[in-house]
Amino acid sequence: MLIPCHNEEQTVVKVVEDFRRELPDATIYVFDNCSTDRTAELARQAGAEVLAEPRKGKGFVVERMLDTVQADFYVMVDGDDTYPANCVGDLLQPVQAGRADMVVGARLDDHTDESFRPLHKFGNRLVRSLVNWVGQADLTDIMSGYRAFSRRVAQRIPAVSPGFEVETDMTIQMLYYQMKIIEVQVPYRQRPVGSESKLNTFRDGFRVLWKIFTLFREVKPLTFFGGIGVVFFTLGILAGALPISDYISNPDHFVTHVPLAILATGLVLVGGGFVFLGILLHSMNWRLRELHNVLTRNR
Repeated sequence: MLIPCHNEEQTVVKVVEDFRRELPDATIYVFDNCSTDRTAELARQAGAEVLAEPRKGKGFVVERMLDTVQADFYVMVDGDDTYPANCVGDLLQPVQAGRADMVVGARLDDHTDESFRPLHKFGNRLVRSLVNWVGQADLTDIMSGYRAFSRRVAQRIPAVSPGFEVETDMTIQMLYYQMKIIEVQVPYRQRPVGSESKLNTFRDGFRVLWKIFTLFREVKPLTFFGGIGVVFFTLGILAGALPISDYISNPDHFVTHVPLAILATGLVLVGGGFVFLGILLHSMNWRLRELHNVLTRNR
């Protein structure tokens, strides 16, 4: 049981006790991420094993979790008491039965009006659409912090995002490595009075979108660079329309639009270069994924 926390003294005891009741045989780890309040002290008193992550950022905490904790099955949940502990069995069961590598507690079907800030619903829909497009999936909640997954996921999925974009990163990595991810609908509560979200709407929203962009470039290089190449090639054809017309219509094949001819040639060459780069990176990507699968299989 993995609980990342930053200044959650109001809720951490309840979260630990609720999940202890649902999972009496599980070891509960609270990862204290630079808290300035009594989060670590209260979590320890509640019976959790407390580990500190000195680098501030949820992504760093997730990286530390996966590097430190060895288990057959993992449950990760935020320490803000917004996710119900009594749903943890629904998340674990498909993973334990081998029907999924990761199960996500999707929040968007059952939540209060105060659970999300005004722009967060729009942001979630935008991120969901982009990730589903990149990963050719049909998920409903990309950014949920309530997840159950297997040791196979912990060994294979690299956590390389420093902040709140880590859930998006994990989801895209799951899709890229063709691992099975399913969703279970869970209620999503608003934070208790006095407890404040650490998510910055615009800063963290930009980070999530940038992460999607960079992962799209990395996991779909042929589509990314090939698409850019097609754009340049099309612009080159359009720019070359008049020089080609000059060449065809003039008996001496004299081209009067020389600057356009030079521009068109350059654009077509650049477009071809991007397409070639996309093919090259796609081939390298495929081989690296094969190597990754072999190395992780032999752990």
